[in-house]
Amino acid sequence: MRLLAFMDDTVGRPALGARDGDTVIHLTAEGHPSTLDALLLLGNEGLDRIRATIAGKPRHRIPLDRITWLPPLLNPSKAFGIGLNYSDHAREIGAPPPPHPVIFQRFPSSWVAHGQAMVRSQLSTQFDYEAELVVVIGQAGRNIPRDRALKHVAGYSIFNDGTVRDYQARSHQWLWGKNFDASGGFGPEFVTADELPPGARGLNIQCRLNSQLLQDGNTRDMIFDVATLVSACSEGIGLRPGDMIITGTPAGVGFVRQPPVWMRPGDVCEVEIEGIGTLVNPIRAEA
Repeated sequence: MRLLAFMDDTVGRPALGARDGDTVIHLTAEGHPSTLDALLLLGNEGLDRIRATIAGKPRHRIPLDRITWLPPLLNPSKAFGIGLNYSDHAREIGAPPPPHPVIFQRFPSSWVAHGQAMVRSQLSTQFDYEAELVVVIGQAGRNIPRDRALKHVAGYSIFNDGTVRDYQARSHQWLWGKNFDASGGFGPEFVTADELPPGARGLNIQCRLNSQLLQDGNTRDMIFDVATLVSACSEGIGLRPGDMIITGTPAGVGFVRQPPVWMRPGDVCEVEIEGIGTLVNPIRAEA
């Protein structure tokens, strides 16, 4: 299934939808929860009810090109970012492959939906792109063994881990440069795990800035695969349905290029992952 979040303009509240070609089945109007966050709390039963609605004759549909997109998840309890998780990216910045996942936190205030503008802060021009796969947790767990980790994954999405590089470099902790307001993109859709290879392995992942291909990788090249990341993030930390793991970026980021390539107001950045979709965000200057 391909689920998405949008603003129901008739009532002024978020709603949950299912992509069906060029239309959206209005799942909330069909009696389902209004957010993916709430749906995932219902476990497999909630997803099965959605499948039954889609397979039936849903009455409430909206043209896809008329919706106002929202991020797939609106308020996850945790959103882990993973650094240096592709060997080619580690090489391009001159860093050795890490012995353990490099984990930081990203806040919901730091991202916007598909089609919305990522904001370049007035404090810096060093605004970089990072194409990344998102893992969405569906089953709670703590200290999850790696061989059971994929059972805890509900599905996947796409992230542009927009980074303010000079602020990232101000300390050994990357949180500051990764959490400027509206600096990242998330979406457009949530794709259930059964639609993709186990662990979303072997998917092409690309980033284009103004249609120029700048990143071209594959999820098989992650140093720590999805199962390993889920297990590691659960060590001592209980994962909840709706938690996110933003799994790292392949080579080709802007700050290592000569000259550096930064996202600027007026640009359009696209992140595409095979089998999941394309996340598109214009770039604007902070007001």
